[in-house]
Amino acid sequence: MYEILLRSHSGLRWIVLAVVLGAIFRAFTNMSSGKFTPLDDKLSLFSLIFCHIQLLLGLVLYFISPFVKAAMEAGMGAAMKETVLRFWLVEHIFGMVIGIALITIGRITAKKAASDKEKFKKIAVFFTIGLVFILATIPWPFREVLGRGWF
Repeated sequence: MYEILLRSHSGLRWIVLAVVLGAIFRAFTNMSSGKFTPLDDKLSLFSLIFCHIQLLLGLVLYFISPFVKAAMEAGMGAAMKETVLRFWLVEHIFGMVIGIALITIGRITAKKAASDKEKFKKIAVFFTIGLVFILATIPWPFREVLGRGWF
């Protein structure tokens, strides 16, 4: 079960990145002169939905992860001294929660914004900052010790 959840979580990252990048691209390109269309609304909504699904999968994985279990057994002080254990115990989950929270705030504030320009601005700012947090805490394959496969 762990492996299926892990592969699902890893594969879903590409959908999350695609819809968030799509929403950011549309926001930046339409900020000055565009009209907020149903496509823009759907992109921000699907970004929110896929981020939250990814968060739920990640939370389930967090509590059954062998890395987190090893970190808990080692104790917080010892885990903080080891790069891999610290990443899985603290850095990954907090970076993702912050990123997803920013995307959620961006979606909510964009829905409440009075003008189309404000909606695009809220999405552009919050989604971009959220994406930076997400990208920084993904265990990319090229990261030295932390790297996982592309899927």
